[in-house]
Amino acid sequence: MSVIETHRTAPSPVSRWLDYARRNPATVICCALLLAFLLIAIFAPLLAGDPLKINPALRLKPPSEDAIWGRDHLGRDVFARAIYGTRVSMLVGFSVAILVTLFGVAIGVYAGLSPIGGAVVMRLTDAMMAIPAVLLAIAFASLMNAGLLTVIIAITIPEVPRMVRLVRSVVLGVRQQLHVTAAISIGTSGLPLVWRHILPNTLGPVLVQATYACASAIIASAVLSFLGVGLSPEVPSWGGMMADARQQFRIHPILMLYPGVLLSLLVLAVNILGDRLSDALDPRKSRRSGL
Repeated sequence: MSVIETHRTAPSPVSRWLDYARRNPATVICCALLLAFLLIAIFAPLLAGDPLKINPALRLKPPSEDAIWGRDHLGRDVFARAIYGTRVSMLVGFSVAILVTLFGVAIGVYAGLSPIGGAVVMRLTDAMMAIPAVLLAIAFASLMNAGLLTVIIAITIPEVPRMVRLVRSVVLGVRQQLHVTAAISIGTSGLPLVWRHILPNTLGPVLVQATYACASAIIASAVLSFLGVGLSPEVPSWGGMMADARQQFRIHPILMLYPGVLLSLLVLAVNILGDRLSDALDPRKSRRSGL
């Protein structure tokens, strides 16, 4: 009797992607939102007109063909300012996430490998984390000249201690693993030990924390702009738009709704993506969910 062998064909990349999208619709939607915001930030000059052009004759004009979201109290195009505000928020969020990752990982690894230095670093981070992050950012922004770089630095400083504490805790756990103790026993130290054995094990938690830092930075930049700290008033930002719209909130509440909805969508997309990334990088959760 002949034996007939059946070969199961491997699913195509498209079918695998569709299957993943069907099982994880929230992740796909968040990635699509982030991609849309990124494209809006890059191609802002092609999507909107001049966000700084003032025309008092068109003050608080309702939506029209030349200004589809209407105009603010100075006659500026609300849609154009919202589009360019996306660029500011994305730039601040990504810049802060990168800086927090670089400084947080470097200081955290040092604190995890050096007992005396780690104790000093932890006391400094405890002192900084005792102050609310927004208040600390406002204090630093008030001491420096107004500008986008000022906002990025002011938000980065209070976010670094959280990354430092996370990386230090991961490093302390990694040091107890057999392959790390074996590497130390044969004389591996310094940068070779960090690059080969320490950093690869911190990648997952660091990426997740970086997404949360990005979302926190976007909110903090909006708060600083709303309070009139950091950025110049004429710079189009979502926080600044909401600050300008609060005076006309009773008669034109829609002016505050536009930047508020955009801010909520962007922060929600980043946070959900961070949660999904945390699940994907956790072996126990990924096995249960089939990721």
